[in-house]
Amino acid sequence: MEKRFDPWGSNIQNYESAFDEFGLSKFENKFKLNHYFFDRNIIIAHRDFDKIIERIKNKKPFIQLTGIATSGRMHLGHKVILDLFVFFSKFKNSRNYFALSDIDAYCSREKIKTMKEAKEYAVNNLAHMLALGVPLKSIYAQSQKEPRYYEFTFELSKKITKNMFDAVYGHVDLGKIQASLLQYADILHPQLKEYEGKIPSLTGIGLDQDPHAKLTRDLARRFNLELPSFIYMLHQSGLQQGTKMSSSQPETAIYLDDPKEEIKRKIMRAFTGGLTSAEEQRRKGGNPDICKVHEILKFHHPNTKLVLNIYNRCRKGNILCGECKQICNDFVSDMLKKHQEKVKKTQKIADKFYK
Repeated sequence: MEKRFDPWGSNIQNYESAFDEFGLSKFENKFKLNHYFFDRNIIIAHRDFDKIIERIKNKKPFIQLTGIATSGRMHLGHKVILDLFVFFSKFKNSRNYFALSDIDAYCSREKIKTMKEAKEYAVNNLAHMLALGVPLKSIYAQSQKEPRYYEFTFELSKKITKNMFDAVYGHVDLGKIQASLLQYADILHPQLKEYEGKIPSLTGIGLDQDPHAKLTRDLARRFNLELPSFIYMLHQSGLQQGTKMSSSQPETAIYLDDPKEEIKRKIMRAFTGGLTSAEEQRRKGGNPDICKVHEILKFHHPNTKLVLNIYNRCRKGNILCGECKQICNDFVSDMLKKHQEKVKKTQKIADKFYK
């Protein structure tokens, strides 16, 4: 059977095999971008990212687009996507589009029972997005787009057959087909003459979203548009071994609105790379590569020197899990306290978003 990613449920374990099986280019930071995501190999692969670098070097415009299905509270895994978007939005030649994917959430997530619920989550998500620096002028809700966007979605649908869907996704339900069509429209519509025109575009996604990327690029060919570029990031995993950080599984995630007591409880219970006793760990060293606590620092702490120092001390047995958890707790609690103070202000803007 042909191997596929499931963009609605993958928990990818072997990234190396994906490069060969799905034709992705490894992201080696030859591009010299000034963000710790690139230094720490959090960005791992790309399709045609060279085109975006050329636009940046030559100060020519490029489109940046991403989106989040508004199906729950935002957690640290979402923050990674937002941080990457904010980084590229600061280039003066970037034309930015961020989709609040409320229709997508309603169609593709069984737990979302009404559009009203998806919009309520969108308002909540928007307050956090603004607090993290996503420009308000870049944000739109799928349910509030102008008619041309929906026309284009139906135009795309006429170029896709059932066999194409089966080849890319395997069996999918009708709601997920509808959600996928909107994702293709989100990525491609900025290239229409009514928006930015035919120029290169960039979308940052998790590796499990590659099926969407492949079909979107195929549709771009059929509409004589620039093939969109993609960069692929590691997923921040859940707090327990073998889990994906997910809004639908509260114990796997640290939410951006968690109180400090809850943050501490979750970090102190998180899976680590420690050994069975302190003595053994001092002698043999721990394994930060599988440690969920170290992973939080890797994905979110701005000080690369500190993160690398903790990594090496763990390997040598010079730091134990309790101390590392305390460092992580202090950092995350302080970071989210400041973030939540900003949300109190941005919530007022978010509350007025849906007209």
